Amino acid sequence: MAPVPAHLAAGVASRLVAARVLDAVLHQGRSLKGELAAALPGLADPRDRALVEAICFAVVRQPARYRAAVDGWTARPLGRRDAPLRALLYVGLAQLDPLGLAAHAAVDATVEATRALKRSHQAGLVNALLRRALREGLPAADPSAHWPGWLRDRLRRDWPAELDSILAASAATPPMWLRVNRLQGTREAYADRLGAAGISAYTDSDALDALRLDAAVPVATLPGFCDGAVSVQDIAAQRVADALSPPVGGRVLDACAAPGGKTAHLLERDPTLAVTALDIDARRLDRVAANLDRLGLRPGAVLVAADAADTAWWDGVAFDAVLLDAPCSATGIVRRQPDVLLHRRASDLEPLVALQARLLDATWATLAPGGVLLYATCSILRDENERQVDAFLARTPGAVAEALPEDLGRPAGAGRQRLPGEGGGDGFFYARLRKRID
Repeated sequence: MAPVPAHLAAGVASRLVAARVLDAVLHQGRSLKGELAAALPGLADPRDRALVEAICFAVVRQPARYRAAVDGWTARPLGRRDAPLRALLYVGLAQLDPLGLAAHAAVDATVEATRALKRSHQAGLVNALLRRALREGLPAADPSAHWPGWLRDRLRRDWPAELDSILAASAATPPMWLRVNRLQGTREAYADRLGAAGISAYTDSDALDALRLDAAVPVATLPGFCDGAVSVQDIAAQRVADALSPPVGGRVLDACAAPGGKTAHLLERDPTLAVTALDIDARRLDRVAANLDRLGLRPGAVLVAADAADTAWWDGVAFDAVLLDAPCSATGIVRRQPDVLLHRRASDLEPLVALQARLLDATWATLAPGGVLLYATCSILRDENERQVDAFLARTPGAVAEALPEDLGRPAGAGRQRLPGEGGGDGFFYARLRKRID
């Protein structure tokens, strides 16, 4: 991504950055997370970084809504060469709805960004379209419009009664969930620190370390974040520690560990655990190490770069507990990773299901008799979840599914399923499997 000219006012620069990110994601097939990671460090003010992130997520959650407005309100269709301008128009519209920014600032900064794009001849078009949006509002949105047809069909097959609520929740802005590091203080004490900083937080009776912020804030504004007092993690992911519940001081394998949130949570709960954090990507393990260092937990984990689907890395010493948070379709976290719908293909599903099966078989081999394996995904597709576990139980003598608490989600075969938005959390699946002692 080209650097933003240094002479631009901050408001103009942030709109231009957002437009460039959206152009890359919507028109060039790039990753939203990757583009933001590359672009945001170029903005010095954390408020500008937060604005760019909010704009981009708002657009990618409902691109059909903005496309309908632009296509319906422009006299001549925008062509391929106008893709950067289209992205900037989306930036302007998102500022007005849903972000609700001050109209004068949003319109003026976006028009100036048009000139910075070297499209001064189209500044009038941008101004007119945004002012029309102010007068009339944006067209009504169908929350399923940007879901691929094949994926809507799968959701309808798997969750016919819940389809509408899944689509609506997946298009909504999620709350910000925090995980308080209990080694540094109680959840209640940290909530008081947030209150003193002017940040309102709410507890959840089921997740013992969780606090919910209805409005997201920059991580840098969280008291004690840099010192390891708190992490950002959705409530559904936090419940993994409850579902696994490893024995005190036991040997634990986190088989697909990056970026390390679940490894860290297990060690916060019990620093006497001996955790092996495994990931196939050595670069992603750097993120695990950084997270553990920030939280003061690095001595409790051994980091291994290897393929969990192949036991060649294993020293033969069995684990008391295994966490397999498997690669999946990510259909439960569309509200947090909305570009999943842009990149996912029907042809992806069969290889994913096959990979999950190989991971289950390989990690099961490392588990001690009497030990427990927790299979988890952030998917809501039954083929990846309950059907995957049913197939594993059918082919694996000595594997027994154990009951999980009702508050983890609705019954789903041998496991529990949360759907997007339920309890304020992401879509997530959990299944707890015990290896019988012969």
